[in-house]
Amino acid sequence: MCTKHHSCRSAKVAFNPSHEASCSNPKIAHIQMEGISEVDSGCCSSDNCSSGTQSSDEESDPIGIKKKGHTHSWKITGMDCPSCAKKIETAVNKVAGVMEAKVLFATEKLVVKLDSKSTADNVEQAIQGAGFRYNSDLSSTKPQPNSGWKALVKQNSSIIAIALSMAIAALLKPISPVFSEWMFTLTCLAGLYPISKKALQLAKSGTPFAIETLMSVAAIGALYLGEAAEAAMVLLLFMIGERLEAFAASRARSGVQSLMELVPETATKIINDERVEVSASELQPGDIIEVSPGARLPADGKLMGQAASFDESALTGESIPVERIENDSVMAGAVVVDKVVRFEITSKQGENAIDRILHLIEEAESRKAPLERFLDKFSRWYTPLMMLVSLVVILVPPLFFAQPWETWVYRGLALLLIACPCALVISTPAAITSGLAAGAKRGALIKGGAALEQLGKIETVAFDKTGTLTMGKPEVTDIITMGHVEGAELLRNIAAIEVGSTHPLAVSLVNKAKSSGIEIPEADDKQALIGLGVRGLVNGVEYQAIAPSKIGFVLSSDVAEDVRKLEQQGKTVVVAIKGDNTVIGLIAWQDTLREDSSDAVRALKNLGVNAIMLTGDNARSAKAISSLIDIDYKAGLLPQDKVTYVESLSSTANVAMVGDGINDAPAMKASSIGIAMGGGTDVALETADAALTHNRLVELASMIELSRATLNNIRQNIALALGLKGIFLVTSLLGITGLWVAVLADSGATAIVTLNALRLLKFKPQT
Repeated sequence: MCTKHHSCRSAKVAFNPSHEASCSNPKIAHIQMEGISEVDSGCCSSDNCSSGTQSSDEESDPIGIKKKGHTHSWKITGMDCPSCAKKIETAVNKVAGVMEAKVLFATEKLVVKLDSKSTADNVEQAIQGAGFRYNSDLSSTKPQPNSGWKALVKQNSSIIAIALSMAIAALLKPISPVFSEWMFTLTCLAGLYPISKKALQLAKSGTPFAIETLMSVAAIGALYLGEAAEAAMVLLLFMIGERLEAFAASRARSGVQSLMELVPETATKIINDERVEVSASELQPGDIIEVSPGARLPADGKLMGQAASFDESALTGESIPVERIENDSVMAGAVVVDKVVRFEITSKQGENAIDRILHLIEEAESRKAPLERFLDKFSRWYTPLMMLVSLVVILVPPLFFAQPWETWVYRGLALLLIACPCALVISTPAAITSGLAAGAKRGALIKGGAALEQLGKIETVAFDKTGTLTMGKPEVTDIITMGHVEGAELLRNIAAIEVGSTHPLAVSLVNKAKSSGIEIPEADDKQALIGLGVRGLVNGVEYQAIAPSKIGFVLSSDVAEDVRKLEQQGKTVVVAIKGDNTVIGLIAWQDTLREDSSDAVRALKNLGVNAIMLTGDNARSAKAISSLIDIDYKAGLLPQDKVTYVESLSSTANVAMVGDGINDAPAMKASSIGIAMGGGTDVALETADAALTHNRLVELASMIELSRATLNNIRQNIALALGLKGIFLVTSLLGITGLWVAVLADSGATAIVTLNALRLLKFKPQT
């Protein structure tokens, strides 16, 4: 386990795609969220850092299937909506030896965990048995476009054939009614065959009450009643509705597909000063590649040579190109704007920024919103119940009220079609999938429907200060010496006890000493003083760096006045002590605010959301920072104090905690929803319920707006689905509308609900 000890501020880990420190294990944040109730703090040093160990059985993969046994993945084709994914899961979970199966609708992937005695062949048979197709080769994640007239005709050949056949039968009816009736019947049977076949397959695989079953019963009933033309029309409308659903589903996945397309398939690799064209999948960390203007980066990389401009709009939504200098990290998918550049690859295969976003979207699908979970449970008993109600409608009037069988069988079949829950079931996942994709396009990654739903209810946002509201890159601004001590001597000895720490203050101090040409000696017996600061021995003499508020003795009036002046300027101050309580000087740092901190706070207030800054800094420094961005604050908080404060806030309101480091994880856990700042790194994505991958605080308000828009969209969808069903349910029972109108109502409601959800893909924040 990796812990940091700093008294004046919480320990931070700088998150960047190329971070390779031993403390950057992406599981550490998860472990701390679950198990650490308090994280020690100190001034700006650390004790020895060692990674904790964790067995592979305890680790979780991005979609929640634990790495136990062995896993297999397949690409599934032919899924029209999330209910299709449920059908596949049901079928595969019935296979002997399957420990867990999950279908990721957004990326069309099936992931199955098998025990040691099982093979993938049985799973593939179950997929086929449920009426779906699969591909075990996942190496090509790029969508294959099917455009043009030939492709369109091929995809809709069955619909075109049935429509033509019905048109011919209708034209022949005045000439030969009998032949026309037989033609309608044969057309209906031809269209019914694949639907009833799939209904039987689904029934065998564990889904007896699918829409295919309802359609088959309705069509056969209509043929029995001699309504061959209407039966054929029912099937035609159903097939058109299915095609519309497939189109809408592909549009809903367009956000994910556009992410897949951001990474080029080839790259120009530099080998022995020669350019060699290679597959992007072959690139490994340490490889050198060259990218020309207008081309995209095939992997995360570190810029070599002079500065260059990059268009990251596809990743961040920011249209203005950004400048990167030598050794800056640039994410996969960014477009080079102005010159030929070279990069050193920093990401492994399948682990670049785009891959991490895709994994997060996959993970999000396993975290359903409470409303979505309710509708899933609701649909399990709703369809069988409506089939029972339909049977009652068919039997009761003829048996008990001497009504004609033909009339009530017809109305019962219409009721059966109207009762199909497709529109209701898809109303929530369609909106949530679109909402998650819209957020991902803006660099706001939300881990599932539950988090997306919770964001819309947020009343207060608590910000960590360092690395969140500020850049997290403090610089040494003041070195004040006392007595006969020289500045170089003070800097040398305090830097010696800070060497090895990853805390921004310690790193800044050590870098200051090095840039000043000071040779830093080796310190012995370095120790973090929990909640106080750090100490160590340099050439046998003890030195300490302690926050002013933690010193166990009274400072002289002159020193106290210097501390007060520095803190009033918003600077972080530590007192350097030599030997037995001899103050030898003060060291001050100042961090810079993020450019959009003030805009982010203002945007939240415009939405009616309160904002507060939580910091371990002293009150004077916190006040100076808060006054610049007009935000409330709580100062002098240790990590456990932040947890306590967030818990107290959460008891009366919905609170979001925004932080950037491992030590912010306990407070994130205590909040209603945790949001990580992280530049898209694994640690940030693992820690919280949502992540601002590009550190743009203004996206916080956009995330809340998007959540509220999604919740409104879901309410609209449910109202549309239930409203249309209610209207046509009454008209069908009264005999006003027939079977084909019932199908039109069901397919139409599904299409309307899905298209309404797709509006979220073009979401634009108002703040």
